Amino acid sequence: MKLTIGDDWTATVTGEPLSITPRFDFWDLKVSVTTYANVEERGRFLLDTFGSHPYLWDTPDELHFDPASRNLVGAEFQIAVGDTDADDWARVPGTPVVRPGGLRADEARDFHLEVTTELCRAPADGELTCLRDLDVLDDPLEARIGIAPGVALLVQHGTVVGWSLKDPVRYLTTGFTAPTPTPPAAATRLLFTECLDLLTTPLLDEVRRRDPAALATLRDLHHRLRVQREDRHRIDALTVKIADLVTDYGNR
Repeated sequence: MKLTIGDDWTATVTGEPLSITPRFDFWDLKVSVTTYANVEERGRFLLDTFGSHPYLWDTPDELHFDPASRNLVGAEFQIAVGDTDADDWARVPGTPVVRPGGLRADEARDFHLEVTTELCRAPADGELTCLRDLDVLDDPLEARIGIAPGVALLVQHGTVVGWSLKDPVRYLTTGFTAPTPTPPAAATRLLFTECLDLLTTPLLDEVRRRDPAALATLRDLHHRLRVQREDRHRIDALTVKIADLVTDYGNR
């Protein structure tokens, strides 16, 4: 299968997906499928690959390819934020199923992959789907290409129109730290949904306006994160983001 990515850039689906475990950096709300472990290694990685790269203030979604083989070697996606509607998830097609595969660039040149604009959340946030726009839901998907564990590109009419992350709480972490390999605790899943509610719904605007009820919700969530004892690595990843909001808005 040949895919159009970005404007007029194309790649061919191969049989080998990446074996890299994704990292869901909750503070930055981004999903990274890469092996670099610090800023210096990331800089070298960007220099040694081609694809959709960040430039100055421009922060697109990223796909990175090896210049010699032209194979996909890494990816980074930003979670779309804003007012989400539970009804939108009901319109996300259940088929086709994910088909594991890698990508090989048809030519070795850079391109631009615009970030998605719409977030659809499965019940209990069992899956996050980020779409180019909601018009994607008007037609069936052609394919789901699983480029890494839990991560799939969504294809419609031969074009990549979004991506998805299965069981996102499993991959929670901060920065370059690898996620905990053990399954998430039930309490972590509940707290994850509450944190995501705060960051992707109008509740965040109410916090920024310092609405008393919203600030009470924020402080209560922060407290429950701090006293949660199990699954601390994932909980800490959630706490950092919520603590920043408390510092900026909740203590005044």
